[in-house]
Amino acid sequence: MAGSVVASAQTNSTSSTNEPADDWKPATSNQQRKQYPQVNSERRVRARVIAPEAQSVKLDIGGVKYPLTKGDDDAWIGCSQPKDEGFHYYQLVIDGARVPDPGSLYFYGASRWGSGVEIPAKDHDFYAVKNVPHGQLREVLYFSLSSNSTRRCFVYTPPDNDKNPSKRLPVLYLQHGAGEDETGWGNQGHANLIMDNLIAARKAKPFIIVMENGGGIGGPRPSGAPTNATPPSATTNGAPARVPGGFGGRIFNFSAFERVLIDDLIPFVDANYRTMADQPHRAMAGLSMGGMQTRVITLANLDKFSHIGIFSGGSISPTNITDVAAFKQKVKVVFCSFGGRESGAAAAKANTDALKQAGVNSYYYESPLTAHGWQSWRRSLYQFAPLLFQD
Repeated sequence: MAGSVVASAQTNSTSSTNEPADDWKPATSNQQRKQYPQVNSERRVRARVIAPEAQSVKLDIGGVKYPLTKGDDDAWIGCSQPKDEGFHYYQLVIDGARVPDPGSLYFYGASRWGSGVEIPAKDHDFYAVKNVPHGQLREVLYFSLSSNSTRRCFVYTPPDNDKNPSKRLPVLYLQHGAGEDETGWGNQGHANLIMDNLIAARKAKPFIIVMENGGGIGGPRPSGAPTNATPPSATTNGAPARVPGGFGGRIFNFSAFERVLIDDLIPFVDANYRTMADQPHRAMAGLSMGGMQTRVITLANLDKFSHIGIFSGGSISPTNITDVAAFKQKVKVVFCSFGGRESGAAAAKANTDALKQAGVNSYYYESPLTAHGWQSWRRSLYQFAPLLFQD
């Protein structure tokens, strides 16, 4: 599950007796005019909920539970230990029932719509809403023959795209993680704001981004696939040791998504948007499970993709490439990233170095002081996007 597989040094113990800094502010991820949850300068999260009949209430962030205390006003209140900067999924546990916080906006993650809290990051400026030209993030329905269903994707088009009907643009297909869906990169990841700011600063070329749902398509379970999703840190030569079989009872069939992407989505996008519909102007990237999908699908379809981005989802080594000479001719960029607290980082860096020695244009990025979460992936997109579709 994206956001849950962590090799983290952040402090999660509930035994500390230190009083938290009293500079609490409502989280920017709250519903309008809601005062809780709150965050402070120590990156703690404080929750408050009115539950007069409850016997026990806890704040659960990433599987770590912090007990809340009931006051005379029937409100339960308490806080966490410091967390990493960036976005975190969380929930309240009221008498054993896991429920969303009524003060938070809702986000799709952990295979449910639930609460999320934003802990301000020192480098938040690159995804801040600024007075710059903004693109559009569009919800699009299309019919997929391979899955015999109407599917939804989100399409980012850069600023002023509709004003220039003669201009065609490259495309990045950008995938979410396990337990998330096509809303993730727009809601949690701020992909549109990252691109708006990069384009305004002339740090990246304008391109279209397409975000689809890579999980739960169905079909037969791949041979040898396990019942539960494999953590991205379990790697062989930096690549996933096993193909994820499912999460929350759903089957993750990479072959089924490959057919949707190659046979249905790409032709639909090329037919309905002004794209540069060829391999040199098409990229794929993804986080966690989406990174694993990117690796598998691009290596099998080098005639379709010229730029590859893998965020916290393994990496590519020279031994994974059948024909290195042909690979170098077709693939312009291989980008791999991990959070600095993730256990897969060292193997990925070694594989990137090996690709460079083999003559592949490869890049490695490590997000400082973050683990398997959205701040790592926001930073990864910010580093990856300027590398795409350069002359």
